[in-house]
Amino acid sequence: MTNSQDLFEKSQKVIPGGVNSPVRAFGSVGRTPVFMKKAKGSHIFDEDGNSYVDYVCSWGPGILGHADDRVIDAVKAACDDGLTFGAPTRKELEIAELVNELMPSMELTRMVNSGTEAVMSALRVARGFTGRDKIVKFRGCYHGHSDGLLVKAGSAALTQSVPDSLGVPKSYTQHTLIAEYNNEDSVKKLFEAEGKDIAAIVVEPVAANMGVVPPHDGFLQFLRDITNEYGALLIFDEVITGFRLSLGGAQEYFGVKPDLTTLGKIVGGGMPVGAYGGRRDVMSMVAPLGGVYQAGTLSGNPIAMTAGLTTLRILQKEKDTIYPAIEKSTRQIADTVRSTFGDTVHVNQIGSLMSVFFTDQEVVDMDTSISSDTARYAKYFSYMLDNGIYLAPSQFEAMFVSYAHSKEDVSKTCELIKKYKEN
Repeated sequence: MTNSQDLFEKSQKVIPGGVNSPVRAFGSVGRTPVFMKKAKGSHIFDEDGNSYVDYVCSWGPGILGHADDRVIDAVKAACDDGLTFGAPTRKELEIAELVNELMPSMELTRMVNSGTEAVMSALRVARGFTGRDKIVKFRGCYHGHSDGLLVKAGSAALTQSVPDSLGVPKSYTQHTLIAEYNNEDSVKKLFEAEGKDIAAIVVEPVAANMGVVPPHDGFLQFLRDITNEYGALLIFDEVITGFRLSLGGAQEYFGVKPDLTTLGKIVGGGMPVGAYGGRRDVMSMVAPLGGVYQAGTLSGNPIAMTAGLTTLRILQKEKDTIYPAIEKSTRQIADTVRSTFGDTVHVNQIGSLMSVFFTDQEVVDMDTSISSDTARYAKYFSYMLDNGIYLAPSQFEAMFVSYAHSKEDVSKTCELIKKYKEN
């Protein structure tokens, strides 16, 4: 028995399913999860002494790679001054100013502790500002596990939603309307039927939780236009795309300005952080300025602010080098998959995000995403893992490339892909 197997057996006795986030259980790939011990640069090391080229990157935060010396040194120094004060600090101001500089739409920003908390809070603000209750989300887009967003479309009309988890009362989701990603008509129908009651649309500008699915040309601008028409707000969930797709996130990349933005992952530099912000008049609804209440004991703690601030400053200083490099690496891997598998797979790649879908269909929405053969993906995942490449243990998660991935890492990855035999 390996150390990972032993640790997993013991963990199942004291942790639900043995893991603290479901995808880590490796259930969809039919394997025992790998327990990690440490990571550095582009590599992650397990409890069994194995080293992997890591394309999970802690699900996105590791854009610089693991344990960047500059970030680690800054965090260590900050720890000497204390872990948390529950009081304002200079670093909270500095990161808010930097976020505003990089994403000008975020005129006021509130720091929180996770992406889930950021989206939950942004929706509360949207409802408070508009005086409306209903929210439009897209099937296949994930916005955290708050009750009102854990829904999928029911078998009846688009305007009906049912909870996607036990423990969520139907009354919590009755105001959540489900549209189809990349489908303007589905959004139009909802607004024609419910427009006067819709507070906001919340969307991943690049969907990355049904695998990576970019928006088609004009889709995000359509969302901007229809929310303006009906007096609703547009919320970009940039927990994944923020500071990854470009320094200014998806809103800079696509040239579409949302009313509210939610952030996570990279903004914390590897620490647990989320943020939400947007138009000054909208965010002025947040207590203590307005009547929308939200608070957090550890929000804006100096350690997390240090990690995030240091990471963002590095990205800002080296943006002309970092972003072209990680996109080039990602494109090289994507092109290798395409040339190796041909029409039997579909690859979506944008910036340093990509997904390999084991389907011959073009993947543009949830229906085409779930046409993927998950058994084929599981075999591919196992082959790569057994040969030292750590991919997401799910067909429907993104592959993340970091600036720490060397030419040698990418070449090794591509050579292994070329050698893969499905049968």
